Amino acid sequence: MVVIVRFKVHAQQIIEAGRWIDQQGWCPATGGNFSIRLDASSALVTASGCHKGHLTDDDFLVVNLDGEPLEGHAGRKPSAETLLHTRLYALDTRIGAVLHTHSVASTVLSRLESSDWFELSGYEMQKSLSGNATHDETIRLAVFDNTQDMTSLADQLSARWTDQPLQWGFLVSGHGLYAWGRDMQEARRHLEGLEFLFACALEMRRLGAN
Repeated sequence: MVVIVRFKVHAQQIIEAGRWIDQQGWCPATGGNFSIRLDASSALVTASGCHKGHLTDDDFLVVNLDGEPLEGHAGRKPSAETLLHTRLYALDTRIGAVLHTHSVASTVLSRLESSDWFELSGYEMQKSLSGNATHDETIRLAVFDNTQDMTSLADQLSARWTDQPLQWGFLVSGHGLYAWGRDMQEARRHLEGLEFLFACALEMRRLGAN
């Protein structure tokens, strides 16, 4: 009974996040995937092919940190991108929730950025990101080339993390954003803050401003 209640509580957090994200237009069609850490060795993830604005309790699976299903519903399978979620959980035990979205701003900016890092500075909204207390700091998000080989991308993530642990999120070129936090509330705050910053950066580029 405890396990069932816990499943439902975490599933409801993801369902509510999905509705909110859908309302912002950050996850069109059946794109994106969301997850919450259950314990040191497992996570609850959205199933492949589900519209994130209309999730139900039947749209989730429990997976291990290799992205392999442990429990789930008949006919459902985790997205291939689940491996990126579980790799994040393995890399940092403080991460409790991961949200992968496909907004216009994050997708376009990820294609415009030619370096391995996307940088922002001078915005008050940077303070929405945990550990930031001023607009004066430069924040950096890693940018990865898009690939359908999730094992390769997860290994690239691990290699980049070894050089320098990432914070708040990362971008995949032409694909979108992965944002995370210690829990779903913080993950949602980081997602919302980053999306505002992306919208500002995109508008600045449109205006030709520095």
